[in-house]
This record gives sequence, structure tokens and C-alpha cells, in this order.
Amino acid sequence: MIFALDIGTRSVVGIILKETDGQYQVEDIVIKEHEERAMLDGQIHDVLAVSNVILDIKKTLEERHGPLTRVCVAAAGRSLKTEKGRANISIKGKPLLTHEDVTYLELAAVQQAQMTLAEQSSNEKSHHYYCVGYSVTRYEIDGEEIGNLIDQQGDDASVEVIATFLPKLVVESLLAALQRAHLEMEALTLEPIAALNVLIPPTMRRLNVALVDIGAGTSDIAITNLGTVIAYGMVPIAGDEITEALSDAYLLDFPLAEQAKRDLHSKDTVTITDILGFETEVPREQMIATISDAIDRLADAISKEILRLNNHQSPKAVMLVGGGSLTPELPKRLAQKLHLPENRVAIRGIDAIQKLHIDQEEMKHRPELVTPIGIAIAAKQTPIQYVTVHVNGQTIRLFDMKQLSIGDALLAAGIQLRKLYGKPGLACVITLNGQTITIPGTHGEPPTILKNGELATFDTPIKNGDHIVVEKGQDGKQATIQLCDLLESLPIKQVTINGQLYTIEPLVFRNGEHVSLDEVLYDRDDIVVRMPETIEQLLHATKNNDLLKQLEPFTITLNGKTVTFPEWCGTMYRNGIECQRYTTFEDGDHIIVHEKKQRTIAQIAEAKQIKLYYSIPIIFNGETFTLTKSIGTFYRNGEQLEEDDLVHHEDELEFNEQKMEPFIFQDIFQYVQVDIPHGASTTFTLLKNGEPTTFYEPLAPGDRLEIIWHKKEQL
Repeated sequence: MIFALDIGTRSVVGIILKETDGQYQVEDIVIKEHEERAMLDGQIHDVLAVSNVILDIKKTLEERHGPLTRVCVAAAGRSLKTEKGRANISIKGKPLLTHEDVTYLELAAVQQAQMTLAEQSSNEKSHHYYCVGYSVTRYEIDGEEIGNLIDQQGDDASVEVIATFLPKLVVESLLAALQRAHLEMEALTLEPIAALNVLIPPTMRRLNVALVDIGAGTSDIAITNLGTVIAYGMVPIAGDEITEALSDAYLLDFPLAEQAKRDLHSKDTVTITDILGFETEVPREQMIATISDAIDRLADAISKEILRLNNHQSPKAVMLVGGGSLTPELPKRLAQKLHLPENRVAIRGIDAIQKLHIDQEEMKHRPELVTPIGIAIAAKQTPIQYVTVHVNGQTIRLFDMKQLSIGDALLAAGIQLRKLYGKPGLACVITLNGQTITIPGTHGEPPTILKNGELATFDTPIKNGDHIVVEKGQDGKQATIQLCDLLESLPIKQVTINGQLYTIEPLVFRNGEHVSLDEVLYDRDDIVVRMPETIEQLLHATKNNDLLKQLEPFTITLNGKTVTFPEWCGTMYRNGIECQRYTTFEDGDHIIVHEKKQRTIAQIAEAKQIKLYYSIPIIFNGETFTLTKSIGTFYRNGEQLEEDDLVHHEDELEFNEQKMEPFIFQDIFQYVQVDIPHGASTTFTLLKNGEPTTFYEPLAPGDRLEIIWHKKEQL
């Protein structure tokens, strides 16, 4: 025989179940209500009062069936705490995400939810809660939702979970109440699991189904999907909400309002007596209309919690159990709010439990008995016991409600999972051509986990007595990078200059100094990469500075002052077209630079409008001559220069200007050869414009000069 207790908020149900070859027979049921509020939200607040009720039920059943020493019990679903958690890690530069990485991230999110739960109570710590299950509601890569993180890459990975926890205090107070009633806990389960086990066998749990146990003060919810229970929840509204609505509407004492609520399920007309003593018969439809708002509030609260637990999606079906499930029109209204067909929301009694027999016909359709019978069967088929393991020498007791893993043990031990992974190495911040580049350090190593001396992972299963050792992973190393790795491949150009082929590569400077590509970079280094862009920069880079000089204007220093001749410079051609020094160039271009021509003194004097000579025309003995006299002289390094002497770029010259004196008669003899005519004497007369003159007579342009020789006989 199996003795089971369902310790609820309003009452305690004791049941004796007999198993024969896998078939279950209900032998006896005893229900006793609490005389005072000893239970609140599934947790025992008055251990002594609860133990007294348990003791009464035990004695009643012992009178009929003999001594009872061991009992199967369940932790109330309403005592479960559900919280959302989120965790993220940087995966920039990290290889593909593995299953171990994803498990760690999920457990970190569960732990964050556990800590959030603990923060709500000042005297609680995160490891004071058992995690009884969690489901992932969202994976993200770089802020975008994704179906699975395994083998993904990006900068940031995150996971959001909804996790369910059972306070350890609930289990401890339950054990204390049983001990006072001289009972040993044979097995422990959760009320939602108990109801699920008998109504939704494992073969059906691949379906997304919600089970709602509507009691007096709370409605407990469990969700199945993909073969397991993915979430638990509770709303603090249930059957008492309907009772109170009836009490307010018809001025009924609470027990009478409770009776009227039960009559609604089976009678067309309900007879009520208000607190003033007036008896009234109210048609069922009229009474339902009166409490319609309260029914809506109950349906709304349950549907919203189902959607929250089920990732904001409606399940395929909803099963209702518990006394509050008999609330009129509740299944119909729940179906409407969840956008389900009406036949997908149904009340289930113990007649839906397979392999169960009960002699009392009136008991078969009572949904409030599903959970206590489920506790007895579930505790027998899948008993939940304590598992003791050792984590880094610390003894940890776990509530074995699911396949336990090393991750569960670490959560129970209060070990912060985020501190198990090595810290990433310091990043290196480099400036490249004015742009800031952050080079991350290497990622921290995952922790080393040993189970009984053998390597293990977060999701390695554990069993009673296992010894677990976890060591923090090594921290990552500071970022190091060579210039060649930062710049990868640099562009090159090939250009022909005056027939010679040049290969042009960028120049690389670190903190202002030219460096090679095998240099190791350090934090805060300033890197500048320069590629010649114009032909002028190209000629500098190829050390053709002499050709650049050819493109500069012809310049000399004259009497200490710089004189520039912009029109006298070399010419340059790019692919046959004349260009300037600021012209850009491309790979494969042909550049030709023609040198500037050398200049003469005469060209310099002409360009600067300097007169080197003074000339006048003279007619001598009927023949025209041009008399020329120097009026200035150029010198270079103290050496006198002639008109046709060459002047070089950047020469330093001096020009000495001479006083211009007039031409005189005798200057003509520099240009003519005078011979004494035959038969003439040596005497002569000089004439200027027909008038006698002397050798020192100044001349003017156009003067007619003559020499008249005297004949000998005249003498």
C-alpha cells in the first residue's frame, strides 16, 4: 500500500493507494481542513498546526488500514518561484561556439535569475533555492535573435531563460511537520509533476500542453514541450476569487458562498440564504452573469501566466484540475483568451488517470483529487530523493527532481559561474592613420572540471556520492600583434621613370619613426601608412630629387637677390601627356622628365632687361658703321662672363654697371682700317657733318665722319 498526503492551503488530503501488477486501486481517502491559516502560498508557516492535521488523518487511516510509518508527499506548486535570467559573453575573435560554451551561458543565466530571486528577500542567498527546471526563451548573436548558438560566430552572444526554483525552506518545513507526526518521508515530488505524471505520460510530453491546478488561493501551472517539463508558474488567484464574488453579490457568509459555488456545477437553480436570513432561489445563468467579471479575472490571470511561461505562445491544449477548475464557463473563457478551440481546454478528473480503479462512483469526476492520487503514483513510479555530492570539498544536498548535472551542483554550492572562466587578456588599442583599432587579448580558458578524478563538463550527469572538483580557467594573454598582421597585404605600384622601372611600396611609421613590417606593436602605438599619391611624392620616394630640381623654375642670385624665371623650367610627361608635379599616378604609368635648358648671360640680360652695350650708327667716308660700347659686366665667382657664357641653375652672379661715356671721333678706328692714300701727304683734316673737328669730338647717332688727306703739292 502507498500512503500519500496532499498538504494544501485550505485542506490536507490523505489517500491510501494499493498497487497490484501495475494497476492502482484507491482504498481510502480522508480530507481534513486546516482550523487556522497554517499554510500560505504552499509553505508551512505553522509546523505544529499542520503536523496536528496530518496526525489526525494518519490516525483515521490507521484505524482502517493498520500502522502507517512512511508517507509520500509533494512540495506545492504554488511555492515554486519563477524568474527570468539573462547572460551574455563576448565572442569576438573566438572560434565557433561549442555545446559546452552554450551550456555555460545557459547556467550563467539561470544563476542570474537565482540571484535576482534571492535579492527580493534580504535574508536569502541564491543557493537557498533549488533549480527544478529552466527553458531557454531566446538566443541572440549581436542583438539579433537566432535559433541555436552552436557553431555561431560574432561579437556578442546572449541567452535568456525562464527558470523555476523551489525554496529549500519549503522542503525543510515539510520534513519537520512529518517528523512531528511520526512519519518518515518515503518519497518527495512536486505537485505539478504529480498531476502531470498521471495525466500526461512521458509519451505525450513532446506536445506543448499546459496543466493548471486551480485550488482555493492559487492556480499552479506546469508546461510540457519536447518531451519534458519546461516551466512552472503560479498566479495568486483561484477558486476563492469566485467565492468572494458570490459573497459580495448576494451578501453571503463565506462558507455559504462556497456551497453556492459548488451547487452551480450541478444545479440549474441555486438556493441561497443571505446574512439577513432571506432565502432566495437564483437561476444558474443569472448567478453566472453576476460573477462574470470575477470569472474573467481568473481566466485572464491564468492565460497571461501560461503565455509568459510558454514564450508568449499558446500551447496546443490546456488541462484543468483542482476544485477551482469547476468554475462555470472557465474552460470556455480560457480557450477564448488563448485563441484555442473550446475542445482544447478541458477539466480532467481522476477518471482520466490510466490504470486506476476507484469504487466510489461520485469520486471519479472530482478534479481536486487528481493531485493527491498523482502524488501517490508519481512518488512510487518516479520518487524524488536527496542526492549528496561534494563540490571542492563542500558537501551539497540536491533535490533530485530531474536528471542532475554538474551545473546543478555548482548552482547549489553557490559558486559564481562567471568567475570560473578565465578573464580575457588586456586589449591593445592602436591608432592607424587616425582610426582607433582595438585588438582584443586572447579569451580566457574554460574551467577544468573533474568528477571522481575524470574530466567532465557542466552537463555531465551526477549521482549520489560523486566528488566534483572545479578549477578556474587560466586568464587570457594580453594582445600582441605584428605590423604585418595588422596591415595584412599592402598595395604596391610599378612605375617607369625616365626608362627605369620602380616598385613603389607604402612607408610605415610608428610613433613618427619609420619601421619594418615585422615590428611588434604595443598599446597606444600610433601607426601611419603613407603611399605616394602625387608625382612629386613619387619622385621623392624613388630618390629622384635631381629630377624634381629640373621641374623647379630657373633661379639665380643676382647681386645678392634671388631672381626666378618661372618660364624656364623642365617639362614632365605622364603616358605622353604633359603634366604637373601635383598630378596623381597609377600602377603601370610611364613618367618622363625633361631637364631644363641652360641659359646664357645674354638671355639673362634680355630677360631682366639689362643693357650690356650702348650702340650708335655712324657714317664714315660714306659707309655706315655701328659703334658699340660696354656699359655693364657679369661676374661669377669673380670671373668676368661674356654674352655667350652659360649660366647654371642657382648660380650666384654679380653685375657691375659702368658709367656710360659718349663715343668720340677716334672710336671709329676700332671698326675701320685707315691707310694713307697714294700720293697724299701725311696731313689730313677731320670732318664731322662737313665741319672740321678733332679726334675727341663727341659723336651723336647718324653723324657723318670723314678724313680728308692733303696732297703733297699743296704743301
